[in-house]
Parts: sequence; C-alpha cells; structure tokens
Amino acid sequence: MSEHKMIAKAEAGSIVAVLGASSKPKQYSYRAVQLLKQHGHKAIPVHPAGHAVDGIPGVKSLDDINKPVDTLTIYVNSRISNELADSILKLNPRRVIFNPGAENDELAKRLDESGIEVVHHCTLVMLHEGLY
Repeated sequence: MSEHKMIAKAEAGSIVAVLGASSKPKQYSYRAVQLLKQHGHKAIPVHPAGHAVDGIPGVKSLDDINKPVDTLTIYVNSRISNELADSILKLNPRRVIFNPGAENDELAKRLDESGIEVVHHCTLVMLHEGLY
C-alpha cells in the first residue's frame, strides 16, 4: 500500500483538502478531518453536498478552494477522481494521497508528470505513525 520512498511531511498548520469528506462520524474520511484538525492542520472538507464535517465548514467542489493547498487526500473512487482530474491539477497541491479504495493509476501518472508528489497510503495511519 505505501510507497517505498521517503514521504515529505506536511508542516503543522498546512491546508489539506479532503475529497469525499463524509458527514458520517464512522466514515474514514470524517475521521481524517478530525485527526487532521487534532494534528494542527487546516482541513477543508470537499463533498458535492458542501456539508460541514466535525464543525468545519465544507465546500462543494475543489474549484471553491481559493487558498494554496499543501495536500489533497482522496476518499473517492477512480471514476469520480478521473472526472475531477482537471480540477485537481488546477488546485496544484504539493502532494496527493490516494487512500485505500481510492487508487487511480491514470490520475497518479498525470499528477506525477505535473510534478505533484503522489502517495499511496492511509491518511489516518500516516497521522497516527508520525508519517504525515
């Protein structure tokens, strides 16, 4: 699941877009928003409903984000992420994390070719293990 290379860590206070953020507390994407906040990052939940997650206001689209994003962590399937590929590239995060179940080799290749770091790992595990 994880890459066998050194992962460049994000600085505390960095902005992290959580694509596919759920409003359901038992979902991994909801827990990622919570844990990012607990670790001092500024999470932006992204979901077509635009709902808040754990009290953090959400946005409906990546195109609604007008701040530099350090990390985009993806919790949607490849069909959805392929549809959003242009918006992801326009967002131009430093890195993109493909969580388990969100793998997308085609998009990962495009990101890598654009100079965006690609990580295949679990955001929750990365945060718990100090790898984030």
